[in-house]
Amino acid sequence: MASFAELVETPLRDGVNALCWPRALPGDFAEVAARLARGEEGIHALDEAELRALPLSAGGRLAVDAMLADFRLLRDRQLDPVLNYLNGGEHDDPHAIVATDVFSWHADRAPVPADTYLCTYFGRTSEGLRNEEAVRRVDDPATRARLLELHGGADDEGFRAFLADHCYDLHYSAAPGAQPFSFGHFNLWRIAIAYPGNPVPPCIHRAPATSAGETRLLLIS
Repeated sequence: MASFAELVETPLRDGVNALCWPRALPGDFAEVAARLARGEEGIHALDEAELRALPLSAGGRLAVDAMLADFRLLRDRQLDPVLNYLNGGEHDDPHAIVATDVFSWHADRAPVPADTYLCTYFGRTSEGLRNEEAVRRVDDPATRARLLELHGGADDEGFRAFLADHCYDLHYSAAPGAQPFSFGHFNLWRIAIAYPGNPVPPCIHRAPATSAGETRLLLIS
């Protein structure tokens, strides 16, 4: 993709379930992340007023301008973008049968046609996994048996509804020999999600594993 318009308007079809607008953006994004630093872990949504109020160098202001420009591009397309500052992140119980946090390989889902847009400005980047290199967790016999036991019923429509209600059916494992790919910094991605009638499979992706105090700047819609 050579422009935002091309990224948005190119159909996802013929097996292509992810498009990328590769970019190099000016500015000091590390400075912005440092100025936003706060003690509590988790996700903090950013608005323009907060970003504009930060005491920044010229490089930091360039970074803020770039982030807000992306935000406006998506908003003006009637999308619902959010700029996030992330500090660490909450992981599922390590003993869960199927982890359903964003650090697990997963696909997004919606009841109507939609796509996910992602850009990492600072910190570890999101990752993708080719569909042929992924195995749905609920299709592993041992995992399915444990989920059936948790459900307490037969492997029928009720069980499949149970899997969907808890998003278990959206999570994957990497197959042996799989080669995940990085979304990179500053690249704006549009990835397919699961919705009724989607002509392409959803793009499998995950947030990078981070530890306490490790921060990221991210745009998502």
